[in-house]
Amino acid sequence: MPAISEVKALQVLDGRGDPTLEVRVVLDSGAEGRAIVPAGKSKGRHEALELRDGDPARYRGNGVLKAGKNVEELIGPALKGRDPSDQAGVDALLRELDGTGNFGRLGSNAAIGVSLACARAAAAGAGLPLHVSLNREGAYELPLPQVSIIGGGLHADNPLEFQDFLVVPIGADSFSEAVHMAWSVRRAAGARVRDMGHPLLVGDGGGFAPPLRKNHLAVELVLSSIEDAGYRPGEDVVVALDVAANHLREGDGYIVDGSPIPREALVDLFGQWVKRYPIASIEDPFDEDDFAPWQALTSAIGETVQLVGDDLFVTNPGRLASGIEKGMANAVLVKPNQIGTLTETLAVIHQAQTAGYEVVLSIRSGETEDAFIADLAVATGAGQIKLGSLARSSRVAKFNQLLRIESMLGPNAVLHRTMRGSAPGISGSGR
Repeated sequence: MPAISEVKALQVLDGRGDPTLEVRVVLDSGAEGRAIVPAGKSKGRHEALELRDGDPARYRGNGVLKAGKNVEELIGPALKGRDPSDQAGVDALLRELDGTGNFGRLGSNAAIGVSLACARAAAAGAGLPLHVSLNREGAYELPLPQVSIIGGGLHADNPLEFQDFLVVPIGADSFSEAVHMAWSVRRAAGARVRDMGHPLLVGDGGGFAPPLRKNHLAVELVLSSIEDAGYRPGEDVVVALDVAANHLREGDGYIVDGSPIPREALVDLFGQWVKRYPIASIEDPFDEDDFAPWQALTSAIGETVQLVGDDLFVTNPGRLASGIEKGMANAVLVKPNQIGTLTETLAVIHQAQTAGYEVVLSIRSGETEDAFIADLAVATGAGQIKLGSLARSSRVAKFNQLLRIESMLGPNAVLHRTMRGSAPGISGSGR
């Protein structure tokens, strides 16, 4: 049985050029696994705590040397000699070493880095691809991608309040075809933005960031781009929104199109939008603790539209259980660094699937070349994955890994072709 012999940490850079943590777990057999931890800019208040150095002289306080020290001096010695394939045992030890409930001592970046690196080391030790090591049962499905076309909110320097306007190629027969469809729409959108006289600037997620002042104009630009690419909106390609409403909240209402709007009016606005546009999925339409409009919108359109909780759930089993009980949302966005361990991430995915909630694996805005979530999506049959746009290597790395897995699976590669979101006229089962 291979055993952990060494755990090392290194401060590296994420896709924004900011510091982040890389963890390397080495086995006595010589096999090893690495993981690089992403970082979010738009963070939920209930996420596990990411540990930063706070030294203004180094990366304006954003260094991760303290987290790295915790990896090497606290976690590494405790893991030495343990079986890396005992993921639950490794992750339970991380929780025990931390003792705070939210990784307030070790840092969630230290914990998830070690957790994912152990999983990679276990796969390497067994001579298995990661998606196989994470699921020995042998049923693999490629996720349907949500691809950013227009960015706004905290991820782009433009007036749009909503964070992402995405497309989902529901008419694709394979993952590679889904990528081509999204690429075609993105290329058409770039041509439209250029024809409008705007430079092709992109936000953190890789979507274009034209200076549009009304959110509905971004939706209409995406729909026109779908048509320009030769596809049928609502049949071949549908629209998904990431509102990221935490940063829009003002008192008992929200700021939309530059003006305050009561929460009840925002519920009505989304209801009107899904009747007017082929919008199949809406993520974080309200603040994470503003439960009443979440319940109202779920009751109003949840049977036909996918309503995704990101900041609402923060990959936390307790918050997901509460949301299920209260009738909020019908899908969960899953980000492993929000909770801090792979075991708890897997538990949330299973919890959501058991409750009939859709699962969307997601990157963070400060991404890296690490493509772990691509294998995780395939291994768990998550169904959907949100990777930003077809731009910047930190995002493209995940698309490329999924293309590799599709090629590896050959004729057994199956694309998940349904989604709960189905605005009027939309069929999630293909053409």
